[in-house]
Amino acid sequence: MRLVAVDIGGTHARFAIAEVSAGKVVALGEAVTLKTADHGSFQLAWHEFQRLSGGALPPAVAIAVAGPVGGDIIRFTNNPWILRPALIPEKLGAHQYVVVNDFAAVAHSVAQADDAHFIHVCGPDEPLPDHGGISVVGPGTGLGVALLLRDDHGYHVQPTEGGHIDFAPLDAIEDKILKRLRRRHRRVSVERVVAGPGIVDIYETLAAIEGRSTAPHDDKTLWAAGMDGSDPLATAAVDRFCLSLGSVAGDIALAHGSKALVLAGGLGYRIRDNLVASGFAGRFAAKGRFEGLMAAMPVKLITHPQPGLFGAAAAFAQKYRDA
Repeated sequence: MRLVAVDIGGTHARFAIAEVSAGKVVALGEAVTLKTADHGSFQLAWHEFQRLSGGALPPAVAIAVAGPVGGDIIRFTNNPWILRPALIPEKLGAHQYVVVNDFAAVAHSVAQADDAHFIHVCGPDEPLPDHGGISVVGPGTGLGVALLLRDDHGYHVQPTEGGHIDFAPLDAIEDKILKRLRRRHRRVSVERVVAGPGIVDIYETLAAIEGRSTAPHDDKTLWAAGMDGSDPLATAAVDRFCLSLGSVAGDIALAHGSKALVLAGGLGYRIRDNLVASGFAGRFAAKGRFEGLMAAMPVKLITHPQPGLFGAAAAFAQKYRDA
């Protein structure tokens, strides 16, 4: 069956034609990326993709959205579009459809991507398990968390709000990061530290420890400076980010009772070398009496170029596997 896969974020909407069979994605066409600001609604963007495709679109669609799903109306955080799932058949001519959270789509990608789309981070260098839980964690603008469960009958994706668990410092530096964040937030969640914007508070905490004054920086500037080595303090902040991410990822995998963990997202891919070279692995495993269990858990990074589109199509394939 052919369908249109869509991945809608705050800035861009990506479209591609996918083919699914027997609950699996068997092909994903080249992605077409449109700016959400260039189109007054999702339906108008859909028609633009149809024009660019040069013909009628398949009467089936899978949509991954950056935000909560459910309810009569889906609103987007960073663009003015709205989506009414009940009107998809009428407005798009798609009588088979699925709408999933964007990070749930990433977990579907983890479930169906082949081994070539994963790189080893730490723990045993072995394939992801065929049975049991796999935690999926993605640092980006926020911290996405999902649980993938595999068994003899296939798999199930459980979206979660794991990015909002409490941040637990492990040393004096993280104590100071937490203290800084508590000036603005009564409760500090892990995504305040180990999502992309968290690099700013890490950087400014390290600067205070060093007795240095700093000009205001945005997170994109600090990530660039930390990755290219042009600012040693920013580089130290990236290393600290990796340490803290190791602790958080380990906590999530332990709470899920998982047998493996997969990191996802563009930021995770950018810092892949830093993760391997940093203390990420030690922090991931440092869970007291369960250190041996954690050290024996494979940790991988998914490298699929379009996990949102691929995962949306995979979610559709699962829903309509018997259709």
